[in-house]
Amino acid sequence: MGKNIEQPPREAILGCRISVTPSYEAVYDALRAYLANGGGPGYITVNNVHTVVEGARRDSYRAIINRAVMAFPDGRPLSLVMEWRGIKDVERIFGPSFFEKALTWSEGSGLKHFLFGSSPETLARLQAVCRERFPQSEVVGAISPPFRPLSAEENREYLAQINASGADIVWVGLGAPRQEEWMAANYRQLNRGLMIGIGAGFDYLAGNTRHAPAWMKKYALEWLYRLIQEPRRLWKRYLVTNSLFVIFLALEWMGVKRFD
Repeated sequence: MGKNIEQPPREAILGCRISVTPSYEAVYDALRAYLANGGGPGYITVNNVHTVVEGARRDSYRAIINRAVMAFPDGRPLSLVMEWRGIKDVERIFGPSFFEKALTWSEGSGLKHFLFGSSPETLARLQAVCRERFPQSEVVGAISPPFRPLSAEENREYLAQINASGADIVWVGLGAPRQEEWMAANYRQLNRGLMIGIGAGFDYLAGNTRHAPAWMKKYALEWLYRLIQEPRRLWKRYLVTNSLFVIFLALEWMGVKRFD
């Protein structure tokens, strides 16, 4: 997918080929090189335990991750697995943080951003935050699609709006797995640029969701912090997916099951 981009190497975790990312800066430089050299259209996935387990369970979803231009290790457990395997110089790329850094680093550069996802209220707050914190960044449009499957006509209209904006990066905040499936189904309809799925990234920057303390991020406990904030919505996801992640890794390590 794309051309003239030196992509980070990848490491298969439960069959999902996750990018070995050395730093936020290196990833942003690769993204800019991709756009500058005419790469695209394409998409980038931001992966955590939930998406990797989903990929291990569903071949079609794993294929979406593996076809991406890059597949960031958003969840700290993914970069820890790489480190345990002896891979050095890998840094977790937390989607919401990369979103904020990209807005900062692109100020005054002409790079155009488009926001797709979340509620109208969150998008309004998010755009206000962008104007205040990143006054020289170019946010050229925003769409809050309905929380239901889109009709073909709606989808065509949204893609037409994105193309008309001239966006270089379309930040997609639909939540996993919906956002990855939507990007994979629609990225070829872009005239140019990249889609990047960042899940709850809009909520973080808009102030709806708080960042975990640094010590919890360091010890891969951010999931616990989010669970404390939204127990009713997240308890089942974390109970099931975290357990399956450990079980699947153990089965793979013992040679009982292959994920490919």
